[in-house]
Amino acid sequence: MTPPATLFVADEVRDAIAAGRPVVALESTIITHGLPRPRNLATALEAEELLRDAGVVPATVGVAGGRPVVGLSRAELARLAETPDVAKISVRDLPVAAARGADGGTTVAATALLARRAGIGVFATGGLGGVHRGASTTFDESADLVALAGVPILVVSAGVKSILDVPATLERLETLNVTVLGYRTDAFPGFYVRDSGSPVPARVESPQEVAAVVRARDALDLRSAVVLANPVAASAQLDPDEHRAVLDQALAEAAARGVVGHDTTPFLLDQMRRSTEDRSLEVNVAVYRGNVSLGAEVARALAGGPNGG
Repeated sequence: MTPPATLFVADEVRDAIAAGRPVVALESTIITHGLPRPRNLATALEAEELLRDAGVVPATVGVAGGRPVVGLSRAELARLAETPDVAKISVRDLPVAAARGADGGTTVAATALLARRAGIGVFATGGLGGVHRGASTTFDESADLVALAGVPILVVSAGVKSILDVPATLERLETLNVTVLGYRTDAFPGFYVRDSGSPVPARVESPQEVAAVVRARDALDLRSAVVLANPVAASAQLDPDEHRAVLDQALAEAAARGVVGHDTTPFLLDQMRRSTEDRSLEVNVAVYRGNVSLGAEVARALAGGPNGG
């Protein structure tokens, strides 16, 4: 697969893909928008190191000087992490960023698209975007869902953040023909908690089983993603009762202040962080570590062939 001329793929990543070695893509909005400085850069570098220690080549995706990059350099990672108000770039924003020579962190949608165009089959992130509460009247849902319907990549995530409408998100994923697997769980995770209250359509027990599903998807020539829902470790999740109370309080506060539209998600996340005294940030990091580690295992299983890993 030859990437478009406007897409830059780092030599290390390109060589690994050509040789059939395991590669895992990482998104950059966790660096630019998900975590505060300097925790953001430290977490990004730690994720890459986790992959290298597992024998997997990391490929963090972002936009540098208007150019989509698969395999950001350390200097580029630092620039994205340390630049205030850097752009958040989804698929629709890529041409604008390119025309303006902008820097930006790529969302799940843009990362999945660019990684797949580079020839990468596995992508680890924190949580997916989804259908927002009240979407039946606002039509507010993440572009991540539409992108996953047309990008044949495996995405390891901890479900979607519980501030979203989880049942509606799962309904949309079904409508869009996106395969959803629960990793050693029957419950779809809610990012901060292991159980969102909704079941997963199918359960898998090992990286090899995940790899078999991906190979079957490819053999059937299906062009949609496989979402591997990986719950955060039980010891790291927010207490479910506390989580429910904090979320209810945040939703009530948003309604009282008239917070709507694209302002809702950052407001609710900030309320969660404040109410949990930053413990939600620690869950965020634990989620990411777990998904990166699982992504490495699945990438190795895929690179090892039908019986390897």
